Amino acid sequence: MRRILWFRRDLRVKDNPLLSLDGEVLPIFIFDTNILQHLKKDDKRVSFIFHYVAKLKRSLQDMGLDLKIFSGKPADVFKLLDKCGFDEVAASGDYDNYARQRDLEISHILPFRYIHDTYIFKLDEILKEDGTPYLVFTPFYNKAKSIFSKEHLTSYVFENQTLFDTTFKGVTKVNGGVSTILPFEIKSLGFEMNLPKIIDPYKKLHHFAKYLPKYAHDRDIPWLDSTSALSVDLRFGTISIRSVLHFLVVQKKKGMETEAFFRQLIFRDFYAYLLFYFPYLATDNHKYRFNGIADDEKYAMFCEGRTGVPIVDAGVRELLQTGLMHNRVRMICASFFTKDLLLPWQWGESFFAKHLLDYDAASNILSWQWSAGTGIDPQPYFRIFNPYLQAKKFDKDAVYIKKWLPELAHLNPKNIHDESYLLAYEIKGYPKPRLIHKEASQKALAYFKQCL
Repeated sequence: MRRILWFRRDLRVKDNPLLSLDGEVLPIFIFDTNILQHLKKDDKRVSFIFHYVAKLKRSLQDMGLDLKIFSGKPADVFKLLDKCGFDEVAASGDYDNYARQRDLEISHILPFRYIHDTYIFKLDEILKEDGTPYLVFTPFYNKAKSIFSKEHLTSYVFENQTLFDTTFKGVTKVNGGVSTILPFEIKSLGFEMNLPKIIDPYKKLHHFAKYLPKYAHDRDIPWLDSTSALSVDLRFGTISIRSVLHFLVVQKKKGMETEAFFRQLIFRDFYAYLLFYFPYLATDNHKYRFNGIADDEKYAMFCEGRTGVPIVDAGVRELLQTGLMHNRVRMICASFFTKDLLLPWQWGESFFAKHLLDYDAASNILSWQWSAGTGIDPQPYFRIFNPYLQAKKFDKDAVYIKKWLPELAHLNPKNIHDESYLLAYEIKGYPKPRLIHKEASQKALAYFKQCL
């Protein structure tokens, strides 16, 4: 068997099912220009991926293999490879709408073999008795717990593989039927290096072990270093989901409470599952006609972090500067965006997609639909977060806010959480709130009722 091993969301050798397939293999990675053409030239994600692709190449070389790196449209790459007598292409499942359309196109060129890897459960493992997908998380979660077994923890072992004979130098740029070899440098892709802080995911797990006992409570406090910080690693597969599960098993044997974190991992599965079975959710509401009200000025105000609402602006600042945003703050920002500002959730999803280092289509889209109250398993549309009360509850001393909004460092935290104070006083370098939350929430409810 001669096969192509297409690395995508699995940038590692440890516990990688692609390396458990025997035969003659050609490991490849494609810098997909269908995606890259829409990104800024200093996009942190491209630098992150480039870093780990280089690491993957070195790791494969240590095993007697190598990684052939392409740049171009995947269909053009596989049309080129189809001339080399391959029997199939194997790749880990990727279930967002673009990925599914891309893989369907590739399957018309070469037989396509999906490998289960990215999530805990296979897509058909958790279904109702009648074979239909769950629409609500809690019964999905209960079913997931009931069928979770040692099989879901089984790691993959390396198989004997021989390397297909070709050149592995540089980056093979493919344009239509023409290929050229460029130096293995990020500038060969048309990008510049803008690497975010890199921490080995196994070191993150070791660090997280200290905070796991209080995770259920502390994960909502944005200034505490109490989350796993593994979202980007799970997104790009620099650690396998099974390695994370093994970690939880070890911690549970030590008497640690692991349920809260395990639940979050199941939520990740649930969102991928929903987007797979209901692909229209990528752009359309599941329920209600809450389409938001287009307003370019409000949108720019939010995206530039100048709403005058400290917790919201702090979150946007964190996102723009680091490519990350604490999960509780994401929820606050999404509620403010869709309810207070009454902007279309699709606009907010697109803004996050542009900047999130850990951007995952399923998790991002379904989270925004949840916040907007329009998804399959949504937050009730009439529940509107008060950003000031949220900030007071989860950032009482304004540690997080002051970190990202240093112009507020001199203020008493009580005043930072007081809308009336912010409206009444001029703060040098920081705008007054552009709306009053109570009035905005009443307007939102009136809008929602009208749409109903």
